[in-house]
Amino acid sequence: MGELVIKFASEDDIEAIGSLMNRAIVELQAGYLTDAQIAASFSGMGLDTQLIKDKTYFVVYDGETLVGCGGWSRRATLYGGNHSAGRNASLLDPATDRARIRAMYTHPEHTKRGIGRMILLAGEKAARAEGFQALEMAATKAGEPFYLRCGYHIEREWEDTNGAVPVPLLTMVKQLS
Repeated sequence: MGELVIKFASEDDIEAIGSLMNRAIVELQAGYLTDAQIAASFSGMGLDTQLIKDKTYFVVYDGETLVGCGGWSRRATLYGGNHSAGRNASLLDPATDRARIRAMYTHPEHTKRGIGRMILLAGEKAARAEGFQALEMAATKAGEPFYLRCGYHIEREWEDTNGAVPVPLLTMVKQLS
């Protein structure tokens, strides 16, 4: 394991991001979701390339290996990829709206190394710099323990119904200091 390097994602990273996301969804959701729910997760999860265009999406590399990705958004869409239903590219108002934490994934062979925290802190810092006072996300059950440790709390539990079966999700929020 080498040095972790974080940078803004670019179009050159899209293929590797897709592979990492697919593997993380299948492997890291096991034990939290049924096989049917994992399959249905692909309807609501994935890469929103608007985040790359907005320069709000990060990738973390260990040498040549992509080990994590995720970011934040100043747009209204709470979660989902380019293919997901319910997208809204409207800009949020930092004075009244919460910025979004979006599409956080860690390579299954590189968990517990601080990668998620590195990305989350970069997103929080950037959102704060744009004047946002709070953040929110659609968290998975697998992500819940991590986000609780990072100071987020559960606002509500709900289900994504875009797939063949409902997938449990949590709206988690955090005030920025």
